[in-house]
Amino acid sequence: MKNIKIKCPAKINLTLEVLNRRADGFHNIKSVMQLISLYDFLNIEIGHANSNKIVLSGNSDEIPYDERNLVYKAADLYLKEVGINDCEIKIYIEKNIPISAGLAGGSTDAAGVLFGLNQLLKVFDEEKINELCAKLGSDLNVCLNGGCVLATSRGEITKSLPVAEKAVSLIKPKYLGISAKEAYTKYSEKSYKPQNNMTEKLIEALPSNNIEPFLYNDLEYAVFDDYIELQEIKKSYPNAIMSGSGSTYFVLEDIKQSKLNKDFLLINNLHFIKTGTETA
Repeated sequence: MKNIKIKCPAKINLTLEVLNRRADGFHNIKSVMQLISLYDFLNIEIGHANSNKIVLSGNSDEIPYDERNLVYKAADLYLKEVGINDCEIKIYIEKNIPISAGLAGGSTDAAGVLFGLNQLLKVFDEEKINELCAKLGSDLNVCLNGGCVLATSRGEITKSLPVAEKAVSLIKPKYLGISAKEAYTKYSEKSYKPQNNMTEKLIEALPSNNIEPFLYNDLEYAVFDDYIELQEIKKSYPNAIMSGSGSTYFVLEDIKQSKLNKDFLLINNLHFIKTGTETA
């Protein structure tokens, strides 16, 4: 039996600009994504079996522990790519990143599985693991490689950027999750679509560390009017910006005491990190 523990960081979108809808149903985007010091942990064990078997478990009652989970799909994809058919994989998911939150919790765990299995079996090079990440979803490559990243196409094409030194606090409505499908659909339905080019402006500002004026998210614009919870966050924290498709907002400071009631989760004492998925 081989085993490994993997550290899987959350991401926030410093910018997210939607360019157009693709023929495959996804959207082309340009986004500056930043990995932060909030982590899920995976305990991965590999053993021998008569046929392939993937067993998931964890500490959360909000995610499925079967083939619907992106972690399962990542393990299954890795086994198929390697050509292994006599392996049992057990994965325990310690969930600390909120789900349906715009923080890439599912994507970072899936990237962690591909990274972790390859650390144990040492079959593929880094380029191949990135290729497998791109097959599974839009944010996996960002989570795998880490730091600050310009993500384009549907998010799987990445370019490393300088990492600013910033504290981060997250504010999430406890009872509201917004799916990417909902957010992108509502953006498509908007008659007016802003063209602010904030991504380029933020990239230019990264070396100076003065990025706050250029934080921006098209998907916040798409869903903001539909949810009183988002409006309450913005009222209490005018500088807060939504991450991904939401419903999490972030501010680039360490908030010690929340201005909101118990229906909102505050996660503080976080910071930007230069790493991605790695061994714990």
